[in-house]
Amino acid sequence: MNHTTHNTIVNFIWNIADDVLRDVYVRGKYRDVILPMTVLRRLDCLLEPTKEKVLERYKLLEEGNFGHNAVAQQLPRASDYVFYNTSQLTFKTLLNFPSQIRANFENYLDSYLAPLRRKP
Repeated sequence: MNHTTHNTIVNFIWNIADDVLRDVYVRGKYRDVILPMTVLRRLDCLLEPTKEKVLERYKLLEEGNFGHNAVAQQLPRASDYVFYNTSQLTFKTLLNFPSQIRANFENYLDSYLAPLRRKP
């Protein structure tokens, strides 16, 4: 990537940050939001090709009551990574429900860890 393209992308991101994060975060704190969101979006992109396969396998394991060990072993194989997300939502589909964005985003985040938690 050449220097001009890099600067164009950086300016584009900062302009979005100024538009979206202004009055919510102090400008110096934008990085506290941008870096984690960038990482989450990257993870979401990596998992996108196997999302349906993971959800199908997760549903079968949950219906069959196979337990957390089976989930922890099977879903990384289904996702082709050591991590997976069991939420029906993706970063793209989160935007389909703007009035529920916070609750849906929290559900999305929890779905990276939910299979490892014990049910009460």
